[in-house]
Amino acid sequence: MSGASVTAQLSQHIADALQLAIRERGHALLAVSGGKSPIALFERLREQALDWRAVTVVLVDERCVPHEHADSNTALVRQHLLQGPAAAAHFVPFFEDMPQGELSDAALTALAQTAQQRLAALPWPLDVGILGMGVDGHTASLFPHAPGLEQALSSHNSVAWVRPSTAPHARLTLTLHALRSARELHLSIAGEAKRAVLARAQAGIVADHPVSYVLQAGGAPVHVWTS
Repeated sequence: MSGASVTAQLSQHIADALQLAIRERGHALLAVSGGKSPIALFERLREQALDWRAVTVVLVDERCVPHEHADSNTALVRQHLLQGPAAAAHFVPFFEDMPQGELSDAALTALAQTAQQRLAALPWPLDVGILGMGVDGHTASLFPHAPGLEQALSSHNSVAWVRPSTAPHARLTLTLHALRSARELHLSIAGEAKRAVLARAQAGIVADHPVSYVLQAGGAPVHVWTS
């Protein structure tokens, strides 16, 4: 299936799930991933006819950079999703301001705790979570063998920090617990290399591919969309 077809179908499915949540519970909680891959999806999703005023948007993960930084997922979501009809949605970033100076482990722990408090009042669990995956098998900011990964996989909090060794910037991420508690998750990937990684992760837990924990743990169904 072409990328455009996948984007159109996924956008409609997400909108339908959000509208169902609003009809049943009066609100919907949507978590979205950053990076360049979901931009086309954001630009289709933002035009969907639903009651965006009843939708709260959070990030699946965020790089620990100021919001004006080129690598900020907050900026990306504001630019590409929270436009047009979707501008009426309520967006809750992990943080408003970055602390000054070097981000030590202690500083990252404090930042994650603040994010946890910011998100605590939201109507959990997630109604819909949108995930991507890297060729290294990471999803959200669950990077293989990264400092902080073990905590992100085992914590019952919603937010943890991870310090990838293979990608720039420390990260805040939704934990495995927060993701697997969702009502539904959608994993969108493209390309032969990622399909090969996905096949290994679908076969069982692979420590080198943290996406396998999301796919193999109990909880929400994970709908996989490939192009």
